[in-house]
Amino acid sequence: MPTRTKDAQPRLSRVDDAELANTGLSAEEVLERTELGLTNHQPNTTSRSVWAIVRTHLFTLFNLVLGMCAAVIIILGRWLDLLFSLAALANIIIGFVQEFSAKRQLDKIALLRQDPARVLRNGAVSQIKLEEIVLDDVLLLSRGDQVPADAEVLTADGLDLDESLLTGENDPVVKKPGDKVYSASSVVGGSGRVRVTAVGERSHASRLAKEARQFAPINSELRAATERVVKWISIALIPIILVVLNGQMQAVGGWHRALSTGSWEDALVVAVSSVASMVPQGLALMTTISFAVAAVKLAADEVLIQEQPAVEVLARVDTVCFDKTGTLTEGGVTFDRAYPLGSAADLEEQARAALAWFGHDENANPTAAALGESFDSVPQHEPSGVLGFSSANRFSGVEFADSGAWLLGAPEVLISPGETRDRATQLASEGLRTMVLARADALTRDDDARPVQKLPDHWDPVALLTFREQVRSDAKETLSYFTGQGIDLKVFSGDNPATVAAAARLAGMNVEKGAIDASDLPDDGPALAQAALTHHVFGRVSPHQKKNMVVGLREHGRVVAMTGDGINDALALKHADLGIAMGNAAPATKAVSRLVLLDGKFSRLPSVLAEGRKIIANIERVTNLFLTKTSFAVMMGVVLGLLAWKFPFLPRQYSTADLLIIGGPSFILTMLPNNRRYVGGFLRRALHFALPSAVVVTLCIVAVNFYSKYVDPSGMQVQQQIQTANFIVLVLVGLWILCVGSRPLTPARWALLISMYVALVLVLVIPWSLMYHEFQVPEANLLWASFSIAVVGSGLVELNYWLHRRWMRRHQSEAFRAGVLSGEV
Repeated sequence: MPTRTKDAQPRLSRVDDAELANTGLSAEEVLERTELGLTNHQPNTTSRSVWAIVRTHLFTLFNLVLGMCAAVIIILGRWLDLLFSLAALANIIIGFVQEFSAKRQLDKIALLRQDPARVLRNGAVSQIKLEEIVLDDVLLLSRGDQVPADAEVLTADGLDLDESLLTGENDPVVKKPGDKVYSASSVVGGSGRVRVTAVGERSHASRLAKEARQFAPINSELRAATERVVKWISIALIPIILVVLNGQMQAVGGWHRALSTGSWEDALVVAVSSVASMVPQGLALMTTISFAVAAVKLAADEVLIQEQPAVEVLARVDTVCFDKTGTLTEGGVTFDRAYPLGSAADLEEQARAALAWFGHDENANPTAAALGESFDSVPQHEPSGVLGFSSANRFSGVEFADSGAWLLGAPEVLISPGETRDRATQLASEGLRTMVLARADALTRDDDARPVQKLPDHWDPVALLTFREQVRSDAKETLSYFTGQGIDLKVFSGDNPATVAAAARLAGMNVEKGAIDASDLPDDGPALAQAALTHHVFGRVSPHQKKNMVVGLREHGRVVAMTGDGINDALALKHADLGIAMGNAAPATKAVSRLVLLDGKFSRLPSVLAEGRKIIANIERVTNLFLTKTSFAVMMGVVLGLLAWKFPFLPRQYSTADLLIIGGPSFILTMLPNNRRYVGGFLRRALHFALPSAVVVTLCIVAVNFYSKYVDPSGMQVQQQIQTANFIVLVLVGLWILCVGSRPLTPARWALLISMYVALVLVLVIPWSLMYHEFQVPEANLLWASFSIAVVGSGLVELNYWLHRRWMRRHQSEAFRAGVLSGEV
């Protein structure tokens, strides 16, 4: 059997094109290519396996730390102290389900329909499955077929292909012998035989799919900020663990005493409590839950979220790029008006009847079919002759016994140079598709009296007909909304620049400079990126130019959303910060997008923007809480470890405190309305508030323990009372952090705060709660000292809040002045 290296082209028996067009491959030639693997089998794998996704979410440093903490608690039999591990477990499960769902979507990419292909083999026509096509097979194409593999035309009889999914160009492309045809294009007219030149992963469609399948996580600032915090803590966690563990052993009399008396178990449990509290798994969990809730809500509005952080990204978008066809316009054309030629003020009845016949012809191309809505008086008698539209000759015709022949075609074909041709050219420059209706005595016929694709000896133009693309009814309002929000709009289309400019003008965009012809621009590089930055409407944009323009915008600091529906948009959607596919988009385009507008309504995007703003604003609010919690957990662990004081919380106590001041409130806060516009750099703002607040909390806890050790006149407090006092101080100061972090205080936020204070009281008075937490109400001196420390701590938190607000105003003012000077504002 013939062999080949991975990249080498196999040696095949030579095939003569002339003979091939008549007989196709022989059985032996088909077998030879099948054995070499030269079949049209489409690859169907993503860049990440299920195991890789599991490994990503399970084997992290934080999960290792929390897993070891959980293992210690399980070994010691302290099952009631495992509450801290539930958040981490939920985060792993949700993260895995999210990315596994994305993998399944990517695996479903299918650029080609699965209809059987007609091939010529051994001189006979047969139907085979798409994956059974082999290199050099002869495919028989006719109207309605989709090209299943890249090929070269052998014979053509008016073969017209729609390549809009690949190029964005609406007009059919005439194919002649020797021309290339690409997989995923469709036959809209004529027929032909083509020889397959590339199969499987070598085909054009498969190359697009392969690049589209490469998984890349969405560029989420929320997720990136969380990962940055994780990285910082990961670096410091090992020495912190050693300090905490040593401090707890010293607190019970040193390592030797702890090991000999068995008190090491309690020391180890409180060390676990300290370390587990440092891991901000709750922040990641709340972010994931917020995204999930938003995804469910938007799904009810016909918006499919394929990767949850997508709604957050749209809130940060400052540039929206979109294709014309299928996004800005409905696709196809609508009839605009007729301009009678000559002295007639209106079209005569026979001309209107001819236009009605063209519009209702079952074989009409999309442009002719658009006449059907405006002209409905179809002649009752059958025509005596019909000529189908040919892109090669650019006209079609019909002949009636009572009114003669009628021709419908391009102005360049049916109008001689002169004033009328100039008028047609002017209309075309305005973005209108222009055709001509002409009248002749009869169609040209061959010797057998059959109509042939040849113009008659004489004809008279009757009318100029104009067609325009139908701009989506919701496009103007949606683009106006984005413009009002300060978002830059870009149109990248493969269509004629004049047509693109006309559609953009109808949608309300400013196109005073007209549309840029991207065929005059390089395929990549600084010049292309600069053009994308400075202009807004582009025509003749190739798929790779579209992708590189998106990449160029991102490299200049733009946050880019790209919408589209064709395969030609897939690469650009993949490389944008946020890819948005219309509901009728090609399967590949949907699969690589982050959002899918299921009903194809562009007007859905403002609601997605609002949802994204709510999420990012609320997550920033709760990030203040989570980063404060993580910071004071680290500070308390280190300070108490260095002082060799016992960590004053059991894991179950600390988990409940966490639930009261962060866990429960943060879940509710992320669901409340919030329309604040996004401002970049939220992590810096969060840390500016969180770190001083964490210092305050740490000082309060140190003060309580100092008082109980060295100041309390009774000196009779047991460990359970000290733990209870610390719990009271931690929750009271934490709730004041919640109070300032929730401002402005709406009725819903007031209700949330009051309910948390009530919950604190219930935790401290309900008998089963006291038993579960091992709480004991402190003696009067310690109790009053705890309340006093909590009041002082809350006052310091309030002071930090006002200093933070002052810093925020100054910071925003400086950022605005810098924007004015740079020309960005």
